[in-house]
Amino acid sequence: MPKVVMYTTMICPYCLRAKHLLQRKGVDFEEIRIDADHEQMRIMVERSRRHTVPQIFIGDYHVGGFDDMAALEARGELDALLGLEA
Repeated sequence: MPKVVMYTTMICPYCLRAKHLLQRKGVDFEEIRIDADHEQMRIMVERSRRHTVPQIFIGDYHVGGFDDMAALEARGELDALLGLEA
């Protein structure tokens, strides 16, 4: 299973939705809070070229935000990215 990294802030409702989706699938992820660490915010912007949260990476693949991940789920493509398909 590829490593999942999610950049978040404490008060972001879309971050909570993204975390719940991954938790429902039983996927572990690394959460990096950018509101508490400006260096991590800089890294997130450099990696994603976006300033909004969440920013989700599955392995080296930049998913984008919650809406992007939800769209992958709706198309039936998220499980394959997460390595959940047998």
